[in-house]
Amino acid sequence: METQMLHFILHGNYLVAGKTVTGPQQASYVDGTVRWGETEVKELTFQAQDADSTFSLEDVTIGKQYHWQRQEEQTFSGDLHLLAADGQLHAINYIDIESYLLSVISSEMKATASLEFLKASAIISRSWLLKQIEQRMHPASTDDFSSQKVDTPSMLITWSNRQDHQLFDVCADDHCQRYQGLTKASNPHVAQAIEETRGQVLVSQGEICDARFAKSCGGISEEYGTCWEDRQVSYLSAVSDTWPEAQSLPDLTQETEAEKWILSNPPALCNTSDKAVLSQVLNDYDLETQDFYRWKVSYTQTELSQLIRRKTGIDHGDIIDLVPLKRGKSGRICQIRVVGSRCTRNYGKELEIRRILSETHLYSSAFVIRKGESVDGVPQTFALQGAGWGHGVGMCQIGAAVMGSQGYSYRQILLHYYKGAEIEKLY
Repeated sequence: METQMLHFILHGNYLVAGKTVTGPQQASYVDGTVRWGETEVKELTFQAQDADSTFSLEDVTIGKQYHWQRQEEQTFSGDLHLLAADGQLHAINYIDIESYLLSVISSEMKATASLEFLKASAIISRSWLLKQIEQRMHPASTDDFSSQKVDTPSMLITWSNRQDHQLFDVCADDHCQRYQGLTKASNPHVAQAIEETRGQVLVSQGEICDARFAKSCGGISEEYGTCWEDRQVSYLSAVSDTWPEAQSLPDLTQETEAEKWILSNPPALCNTSDKAVLSQVLNDYDLETQDFYRWKVSYTQTELSQLIRRKTGIDHGDIIDLVPLKRGKSGRICQIRVVGSRCTRNYGKELEIRRILSETHLYSSAFVIRKGESVDGVPQTFALQGAGWGHGVGMCQIGAAVMGSQGYSYRQILLHYYKGAEIEKLY
């Protein structure tokens, strides 16, 4: 959490600056320091003195820039570290890995999901987390996962990854993994799944897997390089979201095939309206999103041109066309051309496309464009018809939940979505 003024409550005893404190507290950012009472320092740590000590933060923003964005009061175990940096006060939670996972699994989905699905989720979350920590501790021995950008007058291609966070290992929101502390971490079913998979991770060629996941792949999962840097990751390849798996996939990198696929309603594990399964996978605010497998958004010319101008900072004029230039294996667009009456520019990758074509984020970049009637060569409306929810790489959470509800084991779930990977116990 980043803020100028932080209100928090210490439930139990905490040691800070040589004294024990409890109860309501306030800290603020002042001229490059953390101000807490009469104390002004660069950083300050509140260390929990009892096993059941917790702290609550007010006005924590979740779902930043997504359509479910809101603020909550959240409660956490572990220590609270306050740091003055980059013109803000940063609230950082120090927590052990297995306790962190207890919250993540409950924050990402309902704790009433099947045990096998929760086990699969625990393993991929643990794998992903350990991979991020490994890259943070040993940056020279790993590939460069830093933010990337190609920014010219005719093109903006950008994506982000782990080095977005220099001050801590992972953030608490959808950019990394949803971590909402004890607010969502009280179900014994989740604790059982974490304990029964304790220390288990996905590995490939002797390395811990960077195990990505998304809500709904839309029928076929996406390759790593479509969403991040241009490289192949063997265990993050395109997978048919069916069981048994389809023997061949349509070539959705081709525009005509992608259009047929997206405009159709093909069978898939994540193509479900089973409320019992969806209520297990999706938290209350996620359940507000019901048309995730196939969806549609529409804009008038004025709405779209103003939206793109706000999001890009560039006045393209009237939007004449949106032209997909490159698609991934799931049909997700990773480069699109915005043709305007004043300027034309290419944009990518998938998250940037979702950002500039929505007030929040489009459900995914797997969409086709339908232009309405034109007046003097200017389309008056645009409709985007799309598939899936999220980047689509790795495990499809809704598809995996359906597998779990049908009695498949966590090993079957994981090895379906992460081809060639293995499960190992590290500790």
